[in-house]
Formats: sequence, structure tokens, C-alpha cells
Amino acid sequence: MTTRRMSLAGMAGLALSPLSARAQGAWPQRSIRLVVPFAAGGAADSAARVLTPRMGERLGQGFVVENRTGASGSLGGHEVARATDGHSFLWDASSHIVNPSLLRGLPFDYATAFTPISLVVTFPSAVAVKNDFPARTLAEFIAAAKARPGTITVGTQGNATAGHLGLLAFARAAGIEVIHVPYRGGAAAAQDLAAGAIDAVFTTLVSAGPVVDGGRARFLGVGTLTRVESRAAVPTIAEQGFAGFESNEWAGLFGPAGTPASVVDAMYRALSVAIADPTLRARLVQIGCVPVASRPADFTRFVTEGRAAMATLVREANIRAE
Repeated sequence: MTTRRMSLAGMAGLALSPLSARAQGAWPQRSIRLVVPFAAGGAADSAARVLTPRMGERLGQGFVVENRTGASGSLGGHEVARATDGHSFLWDASSHIVNPSLLRGLPFDYATAFTPISLVVTFPSAVAVKNDFPARTLAEFIAAAKARPGTITVGTQGNATAGHLGLLAFARAAGIEVIHVPYRGGAAAAQDLAAGAIDAVFTTLVSAGPVVDGGRARFLGVGTLTRVESRAAVPTIAEQGFAGFESNEWAGLFGPAGTPASVVDAMYRALSVAIADPTLRARLVQIGCVPVASRPADFTRFVTEGRAAMATLVREANIRAE
């Protein structure tokens, strides 16, 4: 893999790799490509499009957000893993730490192909139902599921995503059996919910919010430990009989392996400035995000620990790629 064959700048007679060579001059030298391996309109994509214009102002170059979907986000990941132009980055989510345990035959190794830069935001998960579903509370939803085991359809943003894993955890805790319907993004699941094609979703507030606000669905609970500021009227799942229950998606920024420390620092500082902007921060909160902007070292630890935890969960829940 070209991104792993990094030459040593200090060794005589060896040329710099394209990635390192780019970093030696002023950076960035042109527009920055940000690959989002999920569908437009979903939680990760929405946060990226809110923050990148401000980041571009800080860096002096604009961002081109590219949605490259497919294979649980690994197609977009591969695009960045093999990039050597010094201007390609990945805006990934929980699939980044699940895919290594779920997918076989990947042309890259998630553990070595990327440089973690920052955990950008978290996305509280939520349970929402279509308008004509009889349940008005989470307790009534559980009662309906127990009365009709294995018949209620629940959409998520995809197989082995935070939504899917959260749904599994909730169904186990509630003692119910539902039909999981994976989509290529939370926005697609929410649209089918609004159309009445499925009964419920377990996805992010960002994805389900528009159809709820449009009067085509309603929230029954959120997956945070405390109520979400932008949805204060919606009770948490935890306070409805499931103490300690928590389920959140996240979005983080990665560069290819070998991204120079100076570039990592520049991207992190640009992100920090964008998230500190009161207007943008309010916008993120409004659409259901929780701003974070963690330091690179903290994000590296988060990814490493999360990958190990997900390996255990995938094995114990017997999750398979679809």
C-alpha cells in the first residue's frame, strides 16, 4: 500500500514520498478533499458541511466534501488510505472501529492506514416512530413489540453502525425482538420512516430530526444519559426504565498514515477555531450534535480502545456483514 511505504527524509539518496514532499512547502497548496463515506444529508455529512467553510477560512483554502458511500464506509476509507497528495482526509464514524472486526479482505488495515486527528462531534441516538404507530411512549413501544414479536421494523443507518449496535443493546435490555432494516445512512432510514415504509428508526437526532420537525414522525427517547439541549422535551431512554443506557454515534477526522505532525496540527487548530465559533456551535447543537474537538492524542486513544471494545461486541452479538 503506497501510504505505508513512507521514505525516510534523513537518509541520503532517498526521495521524499509525495505526501511528505507536499508537506515541506506551504500547506495547504490547494483545495482540501474531505471524504465522507456516508450519504449526503446524514449526521456525519451535515456536521462536515457546517464546519468546513470556517475551517477553510482558517487554512486559506476551501474544502471539497466528497460523499463516497459503500461497503460500510470502507470504500471512502480506502480512498483516503491510498491518497498521497497531502490534501485528502477522511471524516469517519463508528464504522471505523467496527469494520476491522466485521469486514474481510479489505485492501488496507484500519489500525495502520490512518492518522487520527480529532474526535469532532458526537451524535445522540434516538428512537422515533412513524405517525400512525400506536405507541406514544417508549413503554408503549416495548409493549407493542412484545405483543407482536419479530414483526416491528426498525431502520438504522446501516449494518454494524452505532444505530444498529444501539438497537441491539436496547432490544436486549427491553426483552423485545424487532426486525432490523439497515440503510445506507440515517437520512434514508428517516425518509422511509416518514413515508411509512418502516415502523421506527434507531438513528441519530440529526438524521431523524427533519422528519420529526416536519410532523411526519415523533421521538420516543434519546440515547444520552441526560436530555439533549435541542430536544429537551424528549426523555432519555435511561430515565424511562433503563438506567445507564447510552448510545451515541460520532464523527472524527483522519489523515492518511504518515500525515506530517505540522499538517495534523494545522487541521486540528482549524477545527478547534470552527467549533469555537458561537454561530457554528449553536448550529451544531441545533441539529443535534454535541461539539467535542478532542486533541489528536486523545482521539488516537479513543479509536484504539473503541476498536478493541467493538471487536468483543461484534463477536458476542454474532454480527455479520450484509
